Amino acid sequence: MKIIHSKNFTAERAWGALDIASMNGVSTRLHWTDQPYHWHVNDGEEVFVVLDGQVNMHYREDGLESVCLLQVGDIFYASIGTEHVAHPLGVARILVIETAGSD
Repeated sequence: MKIIHSKNFTAERAWGALDIASMNGVSTRLHWTDQPYHWHVNDGEEVFVVLDGQVNMHYREDGLESVCLLQVGDIFYASIGTEHVAHPLGVARILVIETAGSD
């Protein structure tokens, strides 16, 4: 059993994470960041939930880049093969559910 107060979570570096659960090859992690990630494609699907702050999510579909502003409570779903990168606007806390070991 765990109770996590996400607003209190910080990390020593951008995209530092707290492992919450690993179930049947799927990991759930809480990330803290104040810096962009890097362009990547996950090994599987990814669910990205903004718990605190705002994030500009850049993604590419059919070679075209788009940006969507994600605010608290917003969810970004990256299907298999979706190239994307998150750019927080200040500090953000993000819940990420993905295949264990994904980039």
